Amino acid sequence: MTQPSVPNPGPVCVPCRLAAIGAVVLVLAGGFAYTAGWLTPARLTTSRFINTFEAVAGQPHPGYRRNHAKGLCVEGYFDSNGNGTALSRAVVFAPGRTPVTGRFAVPGGNPSAPDTSSPVRSLALQFQLQNGEQWRTGMNSTPVFAVHTPAQFYQQLLAAKPDPATGKPDPAKLKAFYAANPETLPFQNWVKAHPPSSSLANAAYYGINAFRFTDSADTTHAVRWAMVPETPYAPITDAQKAEKNFLQADLDQRLQNGPLRWHLVLTVAQPGDPTDDATLQWPDARQHIDAGTLVLDRAMSQEDGACRDVNFDPTILPAGIKPSDDPLLAARSAAYALSYKRRTREEALHPEVHQTQANGDHS
Repeated sequence: MTQPSVPNPGPVCVPCRLAAIGAVVLVLAGGFAYTAGWLTPARLTTSRFINTFEAVAGQPHPGYRRNHAKGLCVEGYFDSNGNGTALSRAVVFAPGRTPVTGRFAVPGGNPSAPDTSSPVRSLALQFQLQNGEQWRTGMNSTPVFAVHTPAQFYQQLLAAKPDPATGKPDPAKLKAFYAANPETLPFQNWVKAHPPSSSLANAAYYGINAFRFTDSADTTHAVRWAMVPETPYAPITDAQKAEKNFLQADLDQRLQNGPLRWHLVLTVAQPGDPTDDATLQWPDARQHIDAGTLVLDRAMSQEDGACRDVNFDPTILPAGIKPSDDPLLAARSAAYALSYKRRTREEALHPEVHQTQANGDHS
């Protein structure tokens, strides 16, 4: 059979091909440059966020998280009672036990900061589901966040940068920021009315952002959650206010007497409840479902504990849970990723950065 003839393509224009390849390379390079913010220095990028976190910390702290740098690892499990299946088909809500790796922390980029440096504490968790999926969440001890958008959060960071003369934030700049952003009032009012707890064990921790839960019938629900402690709340004491590192010592002592427990309480939104604004609480009258019990029975240093190299990205979710339209979630994910990349690179190049702390030097 005669093969079909192929038209003669004519002479090849080598310079034209090189020009085309160069154009593609320039387009790709330009895309990377734009994403990194090189061509638009005024654009808010993840690098600018993390660089500002580092500036607020006052000095470099290689090998540590750029925020919530001071913390400790915990381990335990989640005992699901099955009630959560009414809202989500995620395997974690089926009756049974799920291993958990977690981390308590205080805000800020200094791993040696006093425990009283902030009225807020955090609890991050990684649930290792039976089907291989993971659920990661980062929670704070306040039910609302201070700001509504990533841009507001960035402006708050700038206002909190230390004054070179004092080493502390300028109160006038912070006051001006809060005055210009009335959305921060719910957070400010809540903190004023709720003194920090005397222990990590007797504080509640809130997911803050809304998420989308999908049940077995493909019905979607807007949900927030909280870890509510079985240990009764007590406010911080005057003696504790004078101590720099009382939180870990208190937790270790409590764990010597047995595991600590929190109940995972799911709050279900009603139509009209905001899902894109972490500064606003939902009414107390909303449906609350106790989905099971978080049990923490071990604590260890973050220098060599299982939580050290975990990126507690709140958008790493199992099937049955998805992010909402809250703009803070994508920003948190991107910032956590870059912080993780920087600190793990620093650890690889200088493994001694954690060894000093593990050996007891917490200066």
